[in-house]
Amino acid sequence: MLSFVPLPFLASGGVTYAFQNADFAGKVIIFILLTVSVFTWSVLWTKVNLIRQAKKENLFFLKRYRNDRSSLDLYTEKKHYPSSPLSFVYQAGARELSFHLLGSSTVDETFRARLEDADKVDSVSMASVRSAMERAVGEQALAMESQLILLSTAASGGPFLGLLGTVWGVMEAFSGIALAGQASLSALAPGVSGALITTVTGLVVAIPAMFGYNFLITTIRAMIVEMENFSAECGADFEHRYLKSRS
Repeated sequence: MLSFVPLPFLASGGVTYAFQNADFAGKVIIFILLTVSVFTWSVLWTKVNLIRQAKKENLFFLKRYRNDRSSLDLYTEKKHYPSSPLSFVYQAGARELSFHLLGSSTVDETFRARLEDADKVDSVSMASVRSAMERAVGEQALAMESQLILLSTAASGGPFLGLLGTVWGVMEAFSGIALAGQASLSALAPGVSGALITTVTGLVVAIPAMFGYNFLITTIRAMIVEMENFSAECGADFEHRYLKSRS
């Protein structure tokens, strides 16, 4: 009757055994990959929370903006939605429009009265308002896309860094066997196992980073399109209310 005797490295855990048999270079690479993983998950967590909050406040802002009778009511009442990219775009346009209407963008007790008596602006001034909103869209896009380079780097570079550790470890394992003058599975297995752990670590780091990056970049691009559409809507509203009619 055959009896099964588990191998020592299986009995003690394959990952633990592999790490213990990794050489110094392999352990350094694993440490680097794990450090990258910590930053990757930090960026993922932060960005997901920021996007969730931005979407929530965008809904509140749009509801309030579209319910107001005047396109500058939110600016006059100093209503701020700090997590809303759409609010940031609106504030930039309203601030620029107020400057061209009144010569100042400061909201005080007389702001509403002065706004009612102000003359409408010409097409050149309105073009400046649209440019201010376009700049705001660009600034918000850059802010939302910041730190995503870390995710793309982890997704693309993690496996290669792990592969480097594996190739290095296999090379060292074969070099050790050559110097010892004997080739056997028991002599080769520890070195190969220690070498492969770096590739495993690289993949563990890269796979979440890849999925997270794809999710975030798709969501952010949709939000950028939403900002561009709102910028066009807000600009059209400003023109309808405050642009001089062509004689």
